[in-house]
Amino acid sequence: MEGGRIRGGSTLSQQLVKNLFFGTGRSFIRKGGELTLVPVAEFVLGKQRILELYLNVVEWGPGVYGAEAACHNYYKTSAKSIGREQSARLAAILPAPLKRHPERMNSYSAIIMKRMRQVNW
Repeated sequence: MEGGRIRGGSTLSQQLVKNLFFGTGRSFIRKGGELTLVPVAEFVLGKQRILELYLNVVEWGPGVYGAEAACHNYYKTSAKSIGREQSARLAAILPAPLKRHPERMNSYSAIIMKRMRQVNW
């Protein structure tokens, strides 16, 4: 909770399982499937691998799937070539990648940069 607003919802593990196995629709069956598959995914894959897979399957914009494609789409370069500010701006669009654009993410990316500095990252 920050600034009086409650944010959140699915964990990255839940989102990955949803993206890989159930698509974008909402249903009781999907939630039940997530409940069953998420613990298995976390046990088999581990948190680091889940993060890697998530970043490479999540939609970063209309028809833009994966971090590498997002870097090419928004910055015309590879993921290994972007800087801290560009990566923070990309991270800032993830809650709503179809509505947000990195170049407009000034306040959100500033918060992300602050948090990155706090953990010496």
